[in-house]
Amino acid sequence: MKLLKRALSGIMALTVLTATSGVLCGCRRKGFGKDAEGKIKIVTSIYPMYDFAKRIGGDLVAVKMLVPAGTEPHAWEPSTRDMQMLEEADLFVYNGAGMEAWADSLHDTVQNKNLIYVEASANVDLLRTEEVHHGANEEEHDYEEHEEEHEGHHHHGEYDPHVWLSPKNAEVEMTAIAEALISKDPEHADTYRKNLEEAKKECASLDSAFAEALKDYQGGYIVVAHEAYGYLCRDYGLKQIGIEGVSADQEPDAARMREIIDLVNEHGIKCIFFEELVDPKVAKSIADETGCTTMALSPLDGLSQKDIDSGRDYFSVMRDNLAALVSSFE
Repeated sequence: MKLLKRALSGIMALTVLTATSGVLCGCRRKGFGKDAEGKIKIVTSIYPMYDFAKRIGGDLVAVKMLVPAGTEPHAWEPSTRDMQMLEEADLFVYNGAGMEAWADSLHDTVQNKNLIYVEASANVDLLRTEEVHHGANEEEHDYEEHEEEHEGHHHHGEYDPHVWLSPKNAEVEMTAIAEALISKDPEHADTYRKNLEEAKKECASLDSAFAEALKDYQGGYIVVAHEAYGYLCRDYGLKQIGIEGVSADQEPDAARMREIIDLVNEHGIKCIFFEELVDPKVAKSIADETGCTTMALSPLDGLSQKDIDSGRDYFSVMRDNLAALVSSFE
């Protein structure tokens, strides 16, 4: 019995030591290092906010991302280790619109009273979740009724949070970040304004590319892994059919699968889109059933570390998305 107690005691001590070490290592791994000295320290929630903050801040900022690269963010929540970064940050940039359900509680848990909270989507004309379905009309009431029955787990919240998938909205979000940086660091206001103007030009160019390439496909349908493309569809006249709802957290049931297959056949859809962070088996099953091809379409909220390291960013991935969309109609 004494030997057993000693063994258990040793295991508990080792567990505590390991957990403590993990916390310390996590802080060192994720916190701001010496290279951040003299810079504005920004913590962002998801990849698009990380990209936008780096683009506007340039060399004047040090940026960290809370949701790890390559992680599906809809169900992710921060740990105590993650919160430590906010204690030494100057700005916390998050998308808002319900994307980060945990963000509202930060004011009560973070002790850093100098932290500026930047809800990048605050000035975006938001779509309500019931507006993001595939061009709902009177003939599609059966689909809407099905969605209402499953509203509890399909909908992410009152609004569609994937605002950045519209280049016009991306510009609005980057403007909000620029304004916050100018407020925090007015000495370098001209630099932030210059970076913002360059980003606006890229957004306008991207918007023009989408509008021109998709003008002949207005009213066309796309089948996507989850309903992340409401703003993109609104801007360019497309209609989305989501295998899942606004949140990509559950697989569809048999009735929903049947509905999608019927809609694919009805509208002559040629391609089923899947996402890197969502198991493609359902998309491939629908494709097999309907004779469609499959392609990747990125919602950009969880870009992989490999992609980031290789130089892919918001604009390059969005142009890849555009190529995929055009190909799906041809």
